[in-house]
Amino acid sequence: MSVSTIAVSQSLCAPLPVLGRDVTVPLVTGGEVTYAALDYAASAPALQRVWDDVAAYAPYYGSVHRGAGYLSQLSTDLFENARTTVAEFLDCRDGDQVVFTRSTTDSLNLLAAALPADCQVFVFETEHHASLLPWREARVTYLNAPRTPGEAVATLERALTDRDADGAALVCVTGASNVTGELWPVRELAAAAHAHGARIVLDAAQLAPHHPVSVRELDVDWVAFSGHKLYAPFGSGVLAGRSDWLREAEPYLAGGGASRKVSRRADGGVDVEWHESAARHEAGSPNVIGVYSIASACKALSEAGFDTLVAREQQLIDTVRAGLAEVPEVRVLSLFGDDAPRVGVISFVVDGWNSSHFAAALSAEYGIGVRDGLFCAHPLVRTLLGSDPETQGECGAPEVAAGEKSLNAIRVSFGAGTPDEHVERFVRAVRELVSEGARWNYRTVDGRCVPAV
Repeated sequence: MSVSTIAVSQSLCAPLPVLGRDVTVPLVTGGEVTYAALDYAASAPALQRVWDDVAAYAPYYGSVHRGAGYLSQLSTDLFENARTTVAEFLDCRDGDQVVFTRSTTDSLNLLAAALPADCQVFVFETEHHASLLPWREARVTYLNAPRTPGEAVATLERALTDRDADGAALVCVTGASNVTGELWPVRELAAAAHAHGARIVLDAAQLAPHHPVSVRELDVDWVAFSGHKLYAPFGSGVLAGRSDWLREAEPYLAGGGASRKVSRRADGGVDVEWHESAARHEAGSPNVIGVYSIASACKALSEAGFDTLVAREQQLIDTVRAGLAEVPEVRVLSLFGDDAPRVGVISFVVDGWNSSHFAAALSAEYGIGVRDGLFCAHPLVRTLLGSDPETQGECGAPEVAAGEKSLNAIRVSFGAGTPDEHVERFVRAVRELVSEGARWNYRTVDGRCVPAV
């Protein structure tokens, strides 16, 4: 299919207004261009609606849960109402808790700290490091990358069948890959986990900004996501789901807010009674603005309508994939194949190009921001490329740092705030770079490619 045959201009809706949509950046070849932010999988730009809501609240900022004054009471109501908003956004069950954290990584480390003793954890090698690495105190089984959704379910079924019958078990799985964008069979994996007496946590960092996530329908025990991928500012995250393991675990952080009562003992020690609510794992003064921004983003996406957002994003995905398919030197990375449903995250390699060099040229010569490297999912990218972990990188420049690891792939990602022109410019830029080469010289500095000056 030719890119020209795709009527991107007839999108179902306009992109949602985001911060930075009018920012211009300089080009090494001269002049300026509006920046095309195509690195949503790392951090999506904040929605203008979210920023406006935060700005309107900022003059009323107050410390939550601890003040009798009007601003503290207002902030406390706002903070606690945000739990309700997030719970509704995730379609949580009665009795589920919403715990506010710093990020998806923080959420999954919190859950890891709350695992029962001798818990077994099952996690695919395809996970982002945020969900691959937190389980250091548990018995972990790493599962090989499946090549179909059905194989993913069968692989998990076999592993769970062979596990110890006694004791707790947890499965951790992504909802959408941060490398390939492909959707995982979460509901089927949850059914397999529960059939074998295990629980399941969903890493929804890449799924929640693009598709509706229903804890109830997917039947997952917990879900984790980050605000900065959901069109909110940095520094806030969510862990939502069953309360029992969280209620029974020692607080993730010990301090004010997590404790209900602290008293001295006759022997001089201290007795502590911890909260059983979400506050148990929210010690210290919380990130009220971050929490409010997540709630605002949840409302904005819900009001925009996921059906419309998903349909428009699919048009952008089709445009990018069709454009890349017209360049024989480009190979798109995939686990489940071309027909697999996916979100707006696409990784690829280009014959004859180092990924850092290609990404640098997109930025310096076209004003396009993408990501290159291993995307905090090293085992997955290495598996997809069949590459040697010790392969050295290069940048088309004579100097390469000793022991430098290869930057193996390029990732373009987009979402509800992406204008049509940005993906069209990206496709043109890929075609021109491959056919004509870079118009500028580049060199390696600290393992990365930068324009030579």
